Amino acid sequence: MTRKIWDILPPEEPSSSLKMEKPLVEEKEELPKKIKINWVWFLIPLSLIIAVIVGFQLSKVEIKIWPETKTDFSKTNLTIDTEVEKPDFENKTIPGQFLKIEESISDSFLSSGRTLKKAEGIIRLYNAYSTKSENWLAETRFVSSEGKLYKSKDKIAVPGAEIENGKIIPKYVDVPVIAAEAGEDYNIGPSNFSIFVFRGTPRYTKFYGESFEEIKGGGDSPQITAEDIENAKESVSKKAKTKAAVSLENKVTDEFVFLDDILETEIKDIFSLAKEGNEVERFNSGATVEATTIIFKKEEVQNFVKEFIFSETHEEKLLYEESLKIDYTPQIVDFESGKVVLSLSFSIKMYPDINLQLLKESLVGKSLIETKIFLEKQSEFINIEIRFWPFWVKSVPEDLNKIEIKYPIID
Repeated sequence: MTRKIWDILPPEEPSSSLKMEKPLVEEKEELPKKIKINWVWFLIPLSLIIAVIVGFQLSKVEIKIWPETKTDFSKTNLTIDTEVEKPDFENKTIPGQFLKIEESISDSFLSSGRTLKKAEGIIRLYNAYSTKSENWLAETRFVSSEGKLYKSKDKIAVPGAEIENGKIIPKYVDVPVIAAEAGEDYNIGPSNFSIFVFRGTPRYTKFYGESFEEIKGGGDSPQITAEDIENAKESVSKKAKTKAAVSLENKVTDEFVFLDDILETEIKDIFSLAKEGNEVERFNSGATVEATTIIFKKEEVQNFVKEFIFSETHEEKLLYEESLKIDYTPQIVDFESGKVVLSLSFSIKMYPDINLQLLKESLVGKSLIETKIFLEKQSEFINIEIRFWPFWVKSVPEDLNKIEIKYPIID
């Protein structure tokens, strides 16, 4: 039997057309999903917890208490003595100090007097009569061309004339003159003058005068009177005393008490060049004054007053020192001995003395309502304010350091 022989060949690769097509979208291996945590929801309660813890740690209560007050009015005497060094409350005496200052002042014043003044000027007197010199008396009369009469103020030494080439050359002298009468009518300009006594004689035309400037100053003029001087002295003295008192007060510090009624002023000097009858419109006058006072410490008076009140009061009260008012009335002021006796009138508010530690212990653990009721039952209190912090705190803390009581509150 005939065998068939088959060629043994390697199997053919599948054609490309038979290859499996790749998927259009590649498949990826899936990972486990991450869990997203919202921290806000975690932080909010945590913050609240922390706030509550801190709040309770820092919790506190603040209580303001207005107590019932009583105003005490009292009077007593107190001696200020510059010779003592320390307060002696038992003998009602405290130390004092002398304080001095010196002040000067000057001022200008108007003259109130009036006077009619005579006009004055210079006349040049010529001698064309004789070569001999002559001496004329004071008050020699000169008549101006306007008919106004003037008199020489002093004696006149009249020089003799000279002869040159047979001609007489007049010589002259300047003569200060004053009007015969007061008034503005004698104020004149440059003028010619004749010698009144030589009228009707040959000398009348040979002795003559002329002025080259105005004769002026006549008329109403101010004048210092005796009353002006006295008024000026009184005025500057008063102003100097006031100035010294103010300067003295300004030197006193707040530590001391200065009283206007404990003041001595002494006029050391009054100075003025003005004299009665001086014809001036204004004049100056001045004065120097020394001022002296006795001062004392404010704190020592206050301590004396407080001790006095305690000695007179038998109630268990405290003093509200900010309300202390003291009025001083000097009864005796003796600068020579250095002593002053004062009448003191004073007032001060007083309030109950309470045990704040015991009060705090009584409030521990109480609620707001309970605290309010408890405090309102205390007859010594007229008003209260309570504040818990933080707002969620419901009761007074057990720690006494967290209970703050403001006492007293006094309006």
